Amino acid sequence: MSRPGIAALLSFFLPGVGQIYNGEILRGLFWLIITPGMWLGTGGLLGWVCHLIAAGTAYHRAELKDRAYLRAGIVRSSLR
Repeated sequence: MSRPGIAALLSFFLPGVGQIYNGEILRGLFWLIITPGMWLGTGGLLGWVCHLIAAGTAYHRAELKDRAYLRAGIVRSSLR
């Protein structure tokens, strides 16, 4: 199970890593490719936007995953 805060933090510092942490490999690769392109293509103007969007989506997707686990009756261990 993913933790939303960790996923968001990972994706903020390196967009795509939070998605990979959530188990969404293709979505993570997308952000790993798009973000540097936005940094270079816009002279840094839209690079921060990609960082924030990647962090937000990583957080949101991790929350959805947690809710699905709770509905299924799977409880996250606090020792993890």
